[in-house]
Amino acid sequence: MSRWLSVILPAHDEADWIGDCARALLASDPVPAGWRCEVLVVANGCSDDTAARARGFADQAAARGWDWQVLELAEGGKLGALTAGDAAARGELRAYLDADVRLDAALLAQLVTALDTEAPRYASGTPRVAPAKSLITRLYARFWQRLPFVATGVPGFGLFAVNAAGRARWGNWPDIISDDTFVRLSFTPQERLRVKAGYDWPMVEGFANLVRVRRRQDAGVAEVARLYPHLPQNDGTPGLGMGGLIRHLLRDPLGFAVYATVALTVRTPLYRPRSRWDRGR
Repeated sequence: MSRWLSVILPAHDEADWIGDCARALLASDPVPAGWRCEVLVVANGCSDDTAARARGFADQAAARGWDWQVLELAEGGKLGALTAGDAAARGELRAYLDADVRLDAALLAQLVTALDTEAPRYASGTPRVAPAKSLITRLYARFWQRLPFVATGVPGFGLFAVNAAGRARWGNWPDIISDDTFVRLSFTPQERLRVKAGYDWPMVEGFANLVRVRRRQDAGVAEVARLYPHLPQNDGTPGLGMGGLIRHLLRDPLGFAVYATVALTVRTPLYRPRSRWDRGR
């Protein structure tokens, strides 16, 4: 009997992104023997043709032997999309994928191999920031990608996956800003696995958008710490320390200047998020 990997893909007004995401997903290497894939695109509160574009990949998925469903929710919101996706999914393994992410061909198969155990596990790939148009974003991303959280950790932004024992760590999805932080911190560092294959994740363009999204991210981390005070002990991200900070500064002074300016501006009232889920685009 086959076992299943369910890829749950929330999508709100992602018509400009869903095609590239789906094409990369369907170009994935075969998963290990005994496993099958299903994809559940959860179009939530869309005012564009995200759902129609997603349905256009059903035949290509069927040719690969994949199940491909598009669920439409009238109300927007990632909480509802995650809940609906989980309710419809049959997989022992669950991968939660953002619609603007492009996976390497080897990534799904490596995630299945990493998660194929009875012990609770969380896994993600090796993240890369997609090339940006804005010089400010390129400089920020260049510095940010060298920080320990991104360079050596298993951050899970844009993509994370869990096995059945891992998904049992929480019940209903909490109504919080940062679902990826909540899930990542539900596992100890020893339970989090980073596989070699990677994925491309777009960073928002321009200084103002970086500030807005960074402020939301910081608020999301603080919210998890406030509501679930036992979880931050699972962080395990090594600190830079003064020596590490100086080395990063000397290695990339322009990147450091942009990163530091964004971080300082986040702590001022100059920019406010447009909504709790502000993506900056």
